[in-house]
Amino acid sequence: MTTSVSPLGTLALPTAGSGPYALAVGPDGHLWCTLVHCGRIARLTPSTGRVEEFALDSSDCGPTLITAGPDGALWFTRYRDHRIGRITVAGEARSYALPGGAGGPYGIAAGPDGALWFTLTNTDRIGRIGTDGEVREFPLPCEGGFPSFLTAGHDGALWFTLNQANAIGRITVSGEVRLHPLPTPGVAPVGLAAGPDGSLWFAEIGAGRIGRLTTGEAGVEITEFPLPEAYCRPHAVAVAPDGTCWFTEWGTGRIGSVTPDGKITEHPLAALDREPHGLVFGPDGTLYVAEERGGVSRWEVRRTGR
Repeated sequence: MTTSVSPLGTLALPTAGSGPYALAVGPDGHLWCTLVHCGRIARLTPSTGRVEEFALDSSDCGPTLITAGPDGALWFTRYRDHRIGRITVAGEARSYALPGGAGGPYGIAAGPDGALWFTLTNTDRIGRIGTDGEVREFPLPCEGGFPSFLTAGHDGALWFTLNQANAIGRITVSGEVRLHPLPTPGVAPVGLAAGPDGSLWFAEIGAGRIGRLTTGEAGVEITEFPLPEAYCRPHAVAVAPDGTCWFTEWGTGRIGSVTPDGKITEHPLAALDREPHGLVFGPDGTLYVAEERGGVSRWEVRRTGR
């Protein structure tokens, strides 16, 4: 299969320097984006290009990762004031304090149990918050591991990257944890997403690689795909319906893709200093990229042949 991509323009944010960071598709079909530098959440309408912003109760709360919840709202982590946020599709927001203090919540995803699960980067814990606001925390069997991104797997468990422990972790909804060390030292995994075939893709920011984890009768198998430039600092990943993994290159101002058989392509953004972070496919298949020092760029992805 051949993949090509073309830029469709960039959606500017109303607040200058707001820092678009992560993206999620909401239950309303809109794109929702965290604005890390100004404590706001943006709603993007794909059909019209309209962008609206909703101010949170603190301009310095640092909203980071965001996901659609099981209750029809969006949930997000507030990294700087150590809270979990919730915003309805009408723009009504609130937040929940965490019992562990300055835990540094970062990655977040809806779990198969109807709750939201999140990473606590500073305390080596995985958290769980119900839609009623009740919070539980589960300790990890490592110290200083810096749990980062988190996603729901096809196996009914939650998976997460351990940036400083150089491993991929798995936690069941009952709190059982298992860690899978990566074969290459010092790769510092970050972005993580599940593929349609049950595989897990992740970015190795410390080594300029994209990794793929599969499970089967032989156990866990990990494949690493080196990118052309080791210093490109891949950050976030999103998997297309055809199984191709798309990623942002924070260090070199590009987006790229890698197929399950290892074919890599790269595409430059409008400028090298855009600092791309999160990316997501919209309902119509358009790829959206949050550029921390720009806006939200839109890309047409085309697939032809086999």
